[in-house]
Amino acid sequence: MTVTPLLLLLLGLMGAQALMDQRTAAAMAAGLCKTRPTDLVFIIDSSRSVRPSEFEQVKVFLAKVIEGLDVGPNATRVGVVNYASRVKNEVSLKTHKTKAGLVKAVTKIEPLSTGTMTGLAIQFSLNVAFSEAEGARKSNEISKVAIIVTDGRPQDNVKDVAQRARDAGIEIFAIGVGRVDMSTLKQMASDPLDDHVDYVESYSVIEKLTKKFQEAFCVSDLCATGDHDCEQVCISTPGSFKCACKEGFTLMDDGRSCSACSNAATDVVFLIDGSKSVRPENFELVKKWINQIIDKLDVSDTKAHVGLVQYSSAVKQEFPLGRHNNKKDLKDAVKKMAYMERGTMTGQALRFLTDSSFSFMQGARPGVTKVGIVFTDGRSQDYIGDAAKKAKELGIKMYAVGVGNAVEDELKEIASEPIGEHYFYTADFKTMTQIGKKLQINICQEEDPCECDSLVKFQKKVEDALQALTKKLESMSRGSLCWRTRSSKMSHLAPLTLFSL
Repeated sequence: MTVTPLLLLLLGLMGAQALMDQRTAAAMAAGLCKTRPTDLVFIIDSSRSVRPSEFEQVKVFLAKVIEGLDVGPNATRVGVVNYASRVKNEVSLKTHKTKAGLVKAVTKIEPLSTGTMTGLAIQFSLNVAFSEAEGARKSNEISKVAIIVTDGRPQDNVKDVAQRARDAGIEIFAIGVGRVDMSTLKQMASDPLDDHVDYVESYSVIEKLTKKFQEAFCVSDLCATGDHDCEQVCISTPGSFKCACKEGFTLMDDGRSCSACSNAATDVVFLIDGSKSVRPENFELVKKWINQIIDKLDVSDTKAHVGLVQYSSAVKQEFPLGRHNNKKDLKDAVKKMAYMERGTMTGQALRFLTDSSFSFMQGARPGVTKVGIVFTDGRSQDYIGDAAKKAKELGIKMYAVGVGNAVEDELKEIASEPIGEHYFYTADFKTMTQIGKKLQINICQEEDPCECDSLVKFQKKVEDALQALTKKLESMSRGSLCWRTRSSKMSHLAPLTLFSL
């Protein structure tokens, strides 16, 4: 069988729809379902063909659908139009603001028990029930929905009036019962007909449609269900979400990540364990984790610079600070990192970090915040205490991340204060992405985050001034030495000069 692009597209759409259906069902089961703001009008047939007991079952159906809605002046408003040969506005959109009040009003509706003027009922709903005077809202963001329930053939025309209602923006669902004329239902309903036309054999089973309409109005709260990737704050919107950040943080360009001070300069070096215990498949996960953190940084010539060091029994600088100053090149370079294997000499790697990676010769910038991110999956085979202490004494903000057999005491020894914000551990490589979300690289001076750039410029000026002063002193020193030498020589010539005079 040849798989065509069209077939692949259809399969993809079917899979996406199935996933959405599963999420909706899960959201409803967990009570995490909200209904989008809607003006909803039920149009119910109470002609003589509908027996009193059957009409009671229709009212139960209405009540159960209402129970699944967010009812309120700013949420969903519900109206009920009762019709036979004449039309009666039983419940106005503006009348009841609570579910309890609505359900009580529905229970009091009595059948009209005459003919079946469905077209007249739709026209009444268009002109009256969905009017602003009866509580309908003007906003385009408010859906307008009509649910028609009928069991017979209408005695008037429905095709043209239903088209006018749809053209006015009313979405029409048509429910047929028993001996209903199916072609009439299709003339009334909105497209696609498969979603908007329903049929049940009798009023005794109309309740089975309750779930369908609850799901039709359900917009799952993606923040509550966890179907989002916001780093800090998730804000629900109808059918979607948006991300925000806690006070003191800025939302990054990706719309998901948060930075403490996105306009500050920082030098970040990853120190990555490439020992044989990591294993090749997990090493690939580590590289993805590095790139997850890079995505959160504001990488550029003047802002975040990133370096990468891999260690095992030896230490290898994959690339120094400042070599790649855009995210694409950085992430490509990370992906190309080859797995070293062998031992775990974390102490040796930490010494390399302080002595080489953050040196001016390797691209570190004066006056810029320094951040070291150490990853390991096991116990170090050498002593780490002195090197870890030196890194923090030099002002490097140290983050320690451990997976699997990593020793938590060693991680805490590496991490900066407060340790709870700089040390992370997980038992499984597959859950490293959660650490990536939690790890916050505060790239500002904690005392005054907004003046990072000013501080860097000031420190650079001071260093330049000191260098200039040093050169001037050296020049003055050489000049003084020359003057003393000339003076010494002149002292020997002085008697001769006097004699010649």
